[in-house]
Amino acid sequence: QVQLVESGGGLVQPGGSLRLSCAASGFDFRRSAMHWFRQTPTNEREGVASIAPSGGSTSYADFVKGRFTISRDDLKSLVYLQMNSLKPEDTAVYFCTTGTYWGQGTQVTVSS
Repeated sequence: QVQLVESGGGLVQPGGSLRLSCAASGFDFRRSAMHWFRQTPTNEREGVASIAPSGGSTSYADFVKGRFTISRDDLKSLVYLQMNSLKPEDTAVYFCTTGTYWGQGTQVTVSS
């Protein structure tokens, strides 16, 4: 069955960095666009970043442009979200998704 398992979340100070990973299985990863979403403490779900099959193109929400980078490793069926210059408003549960299938999420807390 399809599985998406996120990891790499945690507590970080403002200005810090984290790298999230998402391990995918059970579907044709190489042919799938992949996305990161987040759910804020006020329960808003926001699209964060997307990457096309084979990494051909990427897109980002305005609020993370220049700070976050999405990438993928098709040999390992992994998708990453490198998050730099983190802000308290980046605090959220981050989800990896194909658009149809979702992982369980990983908590990111940015606080001093």
